Amino acid sequence: MVVVALTVVLSGCATSRGTAPGVTPETVPVTSQSGEASWYGRPHHGRPTASGEIFDMNQLTAAHRTLPFGTRVLVTNLRNGRSVEVRINDRGPHVADRIIDLSFAAAQALDSSSVGTIPVRIQVLALPPR
Repeated sequence: MVVVALTVVLSGCATSRGTAPGVTPETVPVTSQSGEASWYGRPHHGRPTASGEIFDMNQLTAAHRTLPFGTRVLVTNLRNGRSVEVRINDRGPHVADRIIDLSFAAAQALDSSSVGTIPVRIQVLALPPR
């Protein structure tokens, strides 16, 4: 049942603004997900994110398709075991086989900024206050 709920919540379509329809802090299970992560940086630096916040590639932030903005997530690089805590402030990734887009700073913390994608596990640590 938890796997089904996680699949439904985390497989929603990307949206340009806000949280995916029907996703509220009450409906997001505090659990984990594994898959591919990518990172984004300079071309997006200084531009608005889906949350309205200005993207700063040097902050520990990330884009996720469905998690509410402000959610804190622990991202672990499955190749080297390094982890970093990021805050969700954008929507994405817009490539189907990826589960999260990391800021350049987060990719550096995971020692993955020199490669395009890495296998990761993400764990929801805290949902934003209501």
